[in-house]
Amino acid sequence: MSAEPNAASGDAAIAAWQNTEPTDTTTYSADRERYSAFWRNGAALLAKLPAKPQRSDNEASAAAAILRRARESRERFLTAHAAALYDALTDHCARFVRLEDLVFAAADAVPGLTPTQEEMAAEDRLPLAEKEGHEVDQGIFLAHVLADPRCGTHLCHAMLLPRAEAAEHAARFAADNVLELGAARLERNGKAVFLTATNPRFLNAEDSSTLALMETAVDVATLDADSSIAVLRGGKVEHPKYKDRHVFGAGINLTRLYRGEIPYLFYMERDLGYVNKLLRGVATPDAVPDEVNGRSVEKPWVAAVDTFAIGGHCQILLSVDYTIAGADAYMTLPARKEGIIPGAANLRLPRFVGDRVTRQAIQYERRLPCDSPEGRLICDEIVPPDEMDAAIDRVVDGLTNSGPVSAVANRRALRVVQEPLDLFRRYFSVYAREQAYCHFSPALISNLERFWNAQSRQV
Repeated sequence: MSAEPNAASGDAAIAAWQNTEPTDTTTYSADRERYSAFWRNGAALLAKLPAKPQRSDNEASAAAAILRRARESRERFLTAHAAALYDALTDHCARFVRLEDLVFAAADAVPGLTPTQEEMAAEDRLPLAEKEGHEVDQGIFLAHVLADPRCGTHLCHAMLLPRAEAAEHAARFAADNVLELGAARLERNGKAVFLTATNPRFLNAEDSSTLALMETAVDVATLDADSSIAVLRGGKVEHPKYKDRHVFGAGINLTRLYRGEIPYLFYMERDLGYVNKLLRGVATPDAVPDEVNGRSVEKPWVAAVDTFAIGGHCQILLSVDYTIAGADAYMTLPARKEGIIPGAANLRLPRFVGDRVTRQAIQYERRLPCDSPEGRLICDEIVPPDEMDAAIDRVVDGLTNSGPVSAVANRRALRVVQEPLDLFRRYFSVYAREQAYCHFSPALISNLERFWNAQSRQV
């Protein structure tokens, strides 16, 4: 099937496989067997083709046809059985499973539904352009889980719990008042705990090496009983243009994205974990983390924006309580040039700047200087760059001089009106699927090569 003379026989094999597709749904147990057999047989056909870069046009079309038909059937299976599968994986919501573990548990429970760890290990070795795109199936699965109110809420709850390693780090921080995590540094100073992003070589950009560390730092900072407010700032960087200057952050590490070193799950872990904890706090196992039925452990967050907040770092500003920005700083959401959805910006930015400016920022890459009418709708205070330290101290004092109780109560009251957990869940059901397809779109590769010159950059 790998050579042109075999194209006809390959087409016949694909047609024969397509004729075996289940077109209805019955019970979960019966459909698990029927659909799994169909997906495994499709994967076997796909495996007979050459590796993606070596395929002819006919072979590329054959691969696309196999993937498309398999995904259509996954949508049908999950429409009927996502809740039953989630219950099987979580003991009917009695057990919390983070999404990065859930997708592999699903692969074990229903073979062929999502890629296995072995399949992902093989994909992880490839540049983004050479990947088959099996992670799209993870996105389809997560979209259906999040679409179900009960299961989706439970998954959001799981992602808001402290990471497993947080307790050990919290004990160290309580004893030392400082915690070094590599890409993140925590320090307690008076009423405040300071979280500094420290990825100096890459302008504090985010990637798979920073994500868990930043989320863990947010856990520790939020749960710290000896502080009543948290401050997020970017550390000093190494880039010659900005050397020894603080930089809030350059968004996702586009070079590593192009090289295939940032998986699809990065987006989901980031926004359901790290960023959502800035907005909602850290959950406890015994209470749903919404404003009506339960409570999270939370404290106000202040962002200090030096130099720029690009992409994901601009998204962070939409999740915190107060933003101080240097007068020379700016914000951008370069989603058009990247070809991906900018996290929860589509959900949150309109309530800051309105629909028109949101569309201009996301779809036409409108740059927003912090010291501009639109920028001041996101940034609460603009200060001379060399006065940032003093401004942080003043804001911390101003936001805590009445105690933390009212600050937390008011952020909960605002959140239930602006972004209740159910709205968040529904948004990320759409995001899960759409971002998966964006992540593997040929347009993303083209955009990274055109606008970032990614193929010639070194990590």
